[in-house]
Amino acid sequence: MILKEDSTKQKLRGAYYTPERVAEKMVEFFQEDTSIHSILEPSCGNGVFVDMVQRKQLLKDKGTMTAIEIEDSEVKKAEKKIHSSADIRLFAMDFFQYYAKNKDEVRFDLILGNPPYIRYQYLEERQRAEMSEILTEHGMKSNKLINTWVGFLVACVHLLREKGKIAFVIPAEILQVAYAEELRLFLAKSLSNITLLTFEELIFPDIEQEIVIFIGEKSEEEKGENKEEKKIEEKKIEEKKKDGQHGIRIIELNNLEDLQTLKLPENGFQKMNRVHEKWTKYFMSRQENRLITQMKQDSRFRKLSDMALINIGITTGNNKYFSVTKKTVEEYGLEHVVRPLIGRSSHAGSVYFRKEDWLANAESGKAAYLIDFPDVPIETYPKKHRSYIKKGEKNKEHAGYKCRIRDRWYRVPSIWAPDAFFLRRNNLYPKFVLNCCEAVSTDTMHRIKFHDGIEPERVVLSYYNSISFAFTEICGRSYGGGVLEILPGELGNVVLPVLDEIPLEQVREILYQVDEIVRKKEPIEKALDLVDREILVKELGFEGELCVTARKIWKKMQRRRLKRG
Repeated sequence: MILKEDSTKQKLRGAYYTPERVAEKMVEFFQEDTSIHSILEPSCGNGVFVDMVQRKQLLKDKGTMTAIEIEDSEVKKAEKKIHSSADIRLFAMDFFQYYAKNKDEVRFDLILGNPPYIRYQYLEERQRAEMSEILTEHGMKSNKLINTWVGFLVACVHLLREKGKIAFVIPAEILQVAYAEELRLFLAKSLSNITLLTFEELIFPDIEQEIVIFIGEKSEEEKGENKEEKKIEEKKIEEKKKDGQHGIRIIELNNLEDLQTLKLPENGFQKMNRVHEKWTKYFMSRQENRLITQMKQDSRFRKLSDMALINIGITTGNNKYFSVTKKTVEEYGLEHVVRPLIGRSSHAGSVYFRKEDWLANAESGKAAYLIDFPDVPIETYPKKHRSYIKKGEKNKEHAGYKCRIRDRWYRVPSIWAPDAFFLRRNNLYPKFVLNCCEAVSTDTMHRIKFHDGIEPERVVLSYYNSISFAFTEICGRSYGGGVLEILPGELGNVVLPVLDEIPLEQVREILYQVDEIVRKKEPIEKALDLVDREILVKELGFEGELCVTARKIWKKMQRRRLKRG
């Protein structure tokens, strides 16, 4: 994390200016809209949107524009771009304060901009309180993960007139991160349609930040004074939804060149669910989303959370210190205070993680041991153990927060051996690994403890199929470098086919084959083909075409993630 004192002024202000070509196209989207008479730019910076609104003659028929900017130096730059004939009012003030003064009186037909991306910890106490009030008055919780762009977006949606439009440049994390979950629900309830323009390439030259262009239209207020009139209005809205004119859609672009030639279609929206959900699902077609819904409701599937406890791996507070090699174990005589460890994705080269797999990791020099000092007075520890602890203190290994708050920093809590492991961060595909040697894991792995009566091999085999792989991509979240991360709660929502009626011998025979494919580093598609064919189709009676469609969903989501890496 970047400390405030080490951050540049630009980063603290969250000011990353919109490329001129992006601002130009965003304004062009509304050139033919005759309903626009009032425009707001809540964080105008050096005036790129102010300039474009004038160039594209969006201010016509006595239209007005309000532009707000907190930095005096930027206000002066923006002032120079205002034509004498234009009715543009420029305010040198904090947008949150402007909102507090005008939220009950002022409404706009169009709001354009690129709000600042400032982390909560970099805000002044006043700004934190103002943003918190904006969020809570719209039914959302405020927390220390919320970024300022969230507060800007919520406030600006409030300032829209009925059927007013908004177009913002915002981080792509709106699609999937947990802290934006309530924001997504608020937007789904407040806007009748949402378009998200995504880019394969980074279009901001100054930051390694994936962005989207967010375009929305404020919902119509309920009209009609009696039930019959309301029914007519509701019917009209439903007809628009059926025609694909209301809802949400994602349009994927490669780069700015694609943006320049883009003409927004009228249709192509999918029904927007007013529930807590990730929007990555809308990268899929209507038909694909219908299949996913069908699988959720199919009694032949169960969520992983119904079969197991899913826990994060051991939080050591300092993996480098507590995860050690065989050489360190021998040097400090740690043989009786270490556990077999599966510490990294490179350690998991199989589906069955057996003692010989762990020994191979240890012999190759990997950090395959986790130190588990006993709960006895340190004075009773062998001299070499105390020497290793003193070495850690000398090197400040105990200074990190997780170690510092312990009664004894060198004793790692919550060490237990699970039934299986699931890789937290994945590249080509996730790995579900059976623990056959009482190994433990750091937080690079999730720990899986199956409920009583659940046969581990049945569950692990049931994961290696096209449908469950598709769900993993949908439930997880993609990060920089093409990485797929899935957290315990998200993993719990992955559905698996129920194999209870299949003989255990048959399950093991197929799982051994899957294990061989993984060990030999053969394409995982070979394993999916095997399980799809032998289990889903032959044993459970699924249509082969369903498996093919699920495979396409998985590959589509995987390719998009890897291309962004």
